[in-house]
Amino acid sequence: MAKEIKKIMVTGAAGQIGSELILILREKYGDENVLATDVIRKDGAGLFESVDVTKKGSIEEVIKKHNIDTIYHLAAILSAKGEENPALAWDVNINGTYNILEIAREYKINRIFIPSSIAAFGPETPRDNTPQETILRPKTMYGLTKVAGELLGDYYVKKFDIDVRGCRFPGIISHKTLPGGGTTDYAVEIFFAAIKNKKYTCFVREDTVLPMMYMPDCLKAAVDLMEADFSQLKHHADFNLSAMSFSAKELAEEIKKHIPEFVCEYKPDFRQKIADSWPKSIDDSFARKEWGWKPQYDLAGMTKDMLQALSKRQKEGTLNC
Repeated sequence: MAKEIKKIMVTGAAGQIGSELILILREKYGDENVLATDVIRKDGAGLFESVDVTKKGSIEEVIKKHNIDTIYHLAAILSAKGEENPALAWDVNINGTYNILEIAREYKINRIFIPSSIAAFGPETPRDNTPQETILRPKTMYGLTKVAGELLGDYYVKKFDIDVRGCRFPGIISHKTLPGGGTTDYAVEIFFAAIKNKKYTCFVREDTVLPMMYMPDCLKAAVDLMEADFSQLKHHADFNLSAMSFSAKELAEEIKKHIPEFVCEYKPDFRQKIADSWPKSIDDSFARKEWGWKPQYDLAGMTKDMLQALSKRQKEGTLNC
């Protein structure tokens, strides 16, 4: 049976997922039991420590000070930013993850969540209903680091009996936090642009199909996986995860159902090549079987909720934050 979660640290807490996961975890476990960490402090971070995951001592100091027993390791450089600065992506994503795993081993951390991504796949991977066990030959530094992270996680489970868990997230869509340099960012930007300007220029082709997930499902997946009975998990750091798949045009057309005057143009840039190397749809049957994964939102439900939330923010004058 999995050990009880008591004191949680979240790295990369200022990022798209981290900033919202912090709120969910604090609601569940108490404000005093969830520590936000990042290289910079974000407004409203609550209990916070500055941590650079590329420096092992920076992590160790905080682990000891707060008696951390559970880590959500979200600090990472994403796909597009990683191609602009591959050395930084390697340092943060590889060395940062290795530091977290070594500290988990040395300080006997109960449980670690290290998310992977559909970026772990590549052009040789089957693109339709991508299987759990398949070819992993990514062509981006971000993808390369995610494959290494998955393998490191499984190694620490088997070699050192460390409880490491993770899943391959698709593109994440949120109305609260803007994304941070990923190839699926268009699926967030398009909503903000639709509300503010009624038009958007998309950086991938209209027929580009990618797996996506609404933030509430993303957060639910992370927490549910971490709370699952370890003895039921045959996989550990590399669960395929899916919620919906759609093309850029299908998303634009769904938005037009709510905002008829919305116009979307398509001007693909360097991110198109990255998108073309990723799956169109994902087989996540192992996650469903081993820990009961089930998404709650489809394209229509997500679009309606996103536009309602952003319209409310516009009226409140907080849409630009």
